[in-house]
Formats: sequence, C-alpha cells, structure tokens
Amino acid sequence: MKKYLIILEKTGTGYSVYVPDLPGCIATGKTRDIAEENIYEAIKFHLEGL
Repeated sequence: MKKYLIILEKTGTGYSVYVPDLPGCIATGKTRDIAEENIYEAIKFHLEGL
C-alpha cells in the first residue's frame, strides 16, 4: 500500500484524523490507537471507491 500523511488532532472527546491527499477521508476514535486503526480502514475504503 502507498504511504499517506495523516493529520491527527486531539478533540474534546477523543481524536480526529484526516488525510490531506485524500479529500473527504476522515476518521475518529476515543483513543489515538483506535483513531489510527479507523483511518487505516478509511483509507482502504476510500481507495477501493476510486
């Protein structure tokens, strides 16, 4: 799989993650680890849809 930069931000309720190179590809999670797992799945799903 190609590597993509992810931007991870702490929010009031957990973490938010997005991929600048894939507009609309975002994920959230209560912990950093969960957010990172969710963005990995979101990237795979996003690329399948292209």
